[in-house]
Amino acid sequence: MVLEILKYPDPRLREKSQTVTEFGPDVEKFAKDLIETMYAESGIGLAAPQVGKLWNMLVIDCRPKENGRYSIEDMTELEQEIDQPLVIINPKIVAHKGKTTFDEGCLSVPSFFETVERHDYIELEYQDVKGNKKILKTDGLLAIVIQHEMDHLDGTLFIDRISFVKSNKIKNQIKKGGYPEKKRREAELVEVDAPKAEKKADKKRSRE
Repeated sequence: MVLEILKYPDPRLREKSQTVTEFGPDVEKFAKDLIETMYAESGIGLAAPQVGKLWNMLVIDCRPKENGRYSIEDMTELEQEIDQPLVIINPKIVAHKGKTTFDEGCLSVPSFFETVERHDYIELEYQDVKGNKKILKTDGLLAIVIQHEMDHLDGTLFIDRISFVKSNKIKNQIKKGGYPEKKRREAELVEVDAPKAEKKADKKRSRE
């Protein structure tokens, strides 16, 4: 079932999510709905709070798509080792290295994109849809999408991670005139939920 995605400035996007403690059919059904909604909106990531569910849960699929704007060669070795789509529950970043920047957008702030700094490499502890504990190590686009989606679990949007001037400009534009008509984008010009498809792999990238 395709779910309604909340749009800024909906106050529900600012609420903090809760730890998922019980696993079963309800969690599995919601995970499927979240993935279906992500695909329906041509996103590559979606967090539970974006559809009004305050669970520490997110889904991701940022694999290159057929006839898309980048190919398997654009994925890092670590990214290629990870099966997607991913269902990530109760995530926690336990280690990270380096910095990178990407032009990010968001299904909850459609039509706007700004450059955001993230960790270049992360190690993540989480639970899968069955409640099994997992560890994930990745970099590249996948690491960025994970960090973007985890922000939603804390009520944070990507527009909170840019300069005050740029953030206020976007917020004021939305409050005054709403959202521009959303243009159909190519499958890989996704909202991170996500970064633009043309990776800025070398832009301000460094290792700590």
